[in-house]
Amino acid sequence: MSELSKEQINFINIAIESKALQFGEFTLKSGRTSPYFFNASKLLNSERLSEVIEAFTSRVNNDILNIDQVFGPAYKGTIFGSMVGLELKKINSKLSLCFDRKEEKDHGEGGLFIGEKPKGRVLIIDDVLSAGTAAKSSINLIKKEQANPKILLIGLDRQEKGAGVMLARDELEQLYDLKVMSVISLDNLIEFSSKDSEFNIWENKLSNYREKWGS
Repeated sequence: MSELSKEQINFINIAIESKALQFGEFTLKSGRTSPYFFNASKLLNSERLSEVIEAFTSRVNNDILNIDQVFGPAYKGTIFGSMVGLELKKINSKLSLCFDRKEEKDHGEGGLFIGEKPKGRVLIIDDVLSAGTAAKSSINLIKKEQANPKILLIGLDRQEKGAGVMLARDELEQLYDLKVMSVISLDNLIEFSSKDSEFNIWENKLSNYREKWGS
């Protein structure tokens, strides 16, 4: 495992402080029992929210000049996409922002999208990657508008299998020819817990979960 960056360590500590990241025994939507749970919305209450956004932007600084638009899927992607997009516009002022609705609006401005419709080379920003189902939905929505999803940036990659035996990240990259990036991953949490005396009791449980549900 590679060494954690300053931004990754900050992100994990802030997630723990805000209870966005919790260790214990949790039943996920998939039915799997997980030794950890991540709820990105709780990061919004942190006094260190600017460091959370910095952790996102630091992952794509080198790529953002080749991107035309930031897309944030409803709802958490809308929130983090807005904040990260605002920072990335300082690097690439031509970036447009686009967000979708859970349901198409049939009055007022109408439509499925807020801001510009998907166009050009698109950076998708969302909170977490598990099986990849939500990510596929966003990617297909963007492609339907004849735009080109190039990067998927997520807060946490759970490094779990997708529809088959491959990790969801690898499956998405292979299916759609895009780059999947994350601020932190399950491997990063294992690395963090191995070096932190308060959380090293979770190292084996996290590793066992990775072995069981990863590939």
